[in-house]
Amino acid sequence: MKCELLAPAGNLKKLKTAIRYGADAVYLGGKSFSLRAFSDNFTREELEEGISYAHALGKKVYVCANIFAVNKDFQVLPDYFRMLESLKADGVLVSDLGVFRVLRESAPSLCVHISTQANTLNKEAAKFWHDLGASRVVLARELSVAEIREIHEAVPELELEAFVHGAMCVSYSGRCLLSDYLTSRPSNRGECVQACRFQFELRAREQESDWFPITEDGRGAYLLSGKDLNMSAHLKELEEAGVCSFKIEGRMKGEYYLATVVNAYRRLIDGENVALMQRELMAASHRDYTNAYAFGGNASTVSYDDNKTDGTCDFIAVVTEYREGRVYAEMRGRFYEGDLLEVLSPTNTFLKEVKTIDLRDGSGNPSSDAKRVQEIYSFVCPFELHEGDILRRRKRN
Repeated sequence: MKCELLAPAGNLKKLKTAIRYGADAVYLGGKSFSLRAFSDNFTREELEEGISYAHALGKKVYVCANIFAVNKDFQVLPDYFRMLESLKADGVLVSDLGVFRVLRESAPSLCVHISTQANTLNKEAAKFWHDLGASRVVLARELSVAEIREIHEAVPELELEAFVHGAMCVSYSGRCLLSDYLTSRPSNRGECVQACRFQFELRAREQESDWFPITEDGRGAYLLSGKDLNMSAHLKELEEAGVCSFKIEGRMKGEYYLATVVNAYRRLIDGENVALMQRELMAASHRDYTNAYAFGGNASTVSYDDNKTDGTCDFIAVVTEYREGRVYAEMRGRFYEGDLLEVLSPTNTFLKEVKTIDLRDGSGNPSSDAKRVQEIYSFVCPFELHEGDILRRRKRN
């Protein structure tokens, strides 16, 4: 049995994108109790629609309730969990023992997954969670492959989920107080401002009123900004160590990023060329990549300059339909008559190229310049595309 590919879903549209591009399961948050409060997140009605949509396709939905809870949260948590149980969610992620207890008492049929926020680093903690009734632990990102193997060997019945791709937090397992300290937005309540991505000025104080800057070296001033995790070349090692679910970070990321990364990892799991898929992972926005601590200590996980790139491709359009030899697509990035576009798709049209010949606007009039955002433009295409396929343009070197 292949490892599960688990993708983020910041809203209902992203849920459908993740599943279309190959996710076996998605994780998401409701309007409360999730660590991504500024993602769109899901109303009750959207949760019902998303879970029904996923289940109809044989996919799973896990719901995050992994905040560090305070007393007032427990006034509504039981009803929330009973609602998730009635909707047949496939699991709930928690990090707090009190939340765990209330979940087990109020919705006993729900599977409990222990969030990475609980920073499970050892086999004894894994045994503890399993003995309490957890079916899965999302491992701390600080673990090595060897340490993961030890945990699996100690508790083989416990499912192990591990992050394989995406942004990393400078704080231990995401337990950060910096956002709260600087902006009064608590990370552990889902309101992280990502203060670690700020540019800092390093200064020293000689006397109470005398501050002076410390000269920076050539690496710049992004002292706390981590590189992005990329384990695309090491999925086999993780699987052999006992990981059963490969997790992609990014509930705040956009549709194009999600489609690109999920598509690449789906193809890797299915046995496609590793080098080609690593090239593909350069097409979406990212910082310098790292394997983090997968193979032991690593002193090179901080991105000292503002090196985030938008990727090697521009997001141009999303296909809405194909008929009578023409592709119709919703414009997301400006393009022109005669442009060469590349297809991002979960089908065999992936990486095919098409020129925008006989470009027409939403009214069917000839157009040389597709410049109106979200207007449906059409052009001749010699092969069939499908709703949800993405068109992109490679950047010139």
